[in-house]
Amino acid sequence: MTPQSASPPRATPRAGLPYGPCALVTGASEGIGLAMAQELARQGYDLVLVARRRERLEMLAAELRAAHGSTVIVLPADLGSTSDVEQILRETEGLDIGLFVAAAGFGSAGSFVDLPLGNELNMVDVNCRAVVAMTHPIAQRLIARKRGGIVLFSSIVAFQGVAKFATYAATKAFVQSFAEGLRLELKPLGVDVLAVAPGPVATGFASRSGMFMPRAEKPEVVAREALAQLGKASTARPGFLAKTMEFGLSMLPRRGRVRMISMAMDGMANRKDAKG
Repeated sequence: MTPQSASPPRATPRAGLPYGPCALVTGASEGIGLAMAQELARQGYDLVLVARRRERLEMLAAELRAAHGSTVIVLPADLGSTSDVEQILRETEGLDIGLFVAAAGFGSAGSFVDLPLGNELNMVDVNCRAVVAMTHPIAQRLIARKRGGIVLFSSIVAFQGVAKFATYAATKAFVQSFAEGLRLELKPLGVDVLAVAPGPVATGFASRSGMFMPRAEKPEVVAREALAQLGKASTARPGFLAKTMEFGLSMLPRRGRVRMISMAMDGMANRKDAKG
């Protein structure tokens, strides 16, 4: 994994950046990660972009340099690979990264026993293991610089088990709990941590997991609301649908929440199947 040639991010942050000068964003080639990168560049951050697809990253980097004058470093990597994660950490060790956005992740839909085990284990690696492996050293760096921010993505499904999405919901429950604990640990040390729990979002997630998502929220709405909540809240639920689902589900006992959201998610998966 060789980074695209670029100048190091500026040592002095632009005025008004609470965490600057540079943000590291995973999953930056599409969906929420892409929207986060665009919003951070608009706010004035330099960027390190991580995703599997080099061409998409390079196109995005060129776009952000032209539109905002940002310095952008591209690091193509597969977060399911331990060696790739270690390489990212080595490549960024000398950079003054003040904000870490872990937006990479994927899901699957179907009966757990019928899904390929290798894919389920890879999901755990990407959604959980890589998040911990990257957050640990990055948090140490943020503590050393006495300020920083960490944004981790859970989901509306993180607060109960979900039939036909058992592994995915469990990975997001892990991220939610991880972020909540870290927030209390790191806040006194100058580091803000936020869990972001969106509802359905119009991203590549739907096609990879085999779902049809009606009334999905736009990724740019999720990005804007998440960054606005960093440092203010423990969990952000961006978008009208996520807030509505949170309110409705909060009125039910846990067993009822499991049934209701399982029915809703299964309905989206079945509609995708019906549409071929």
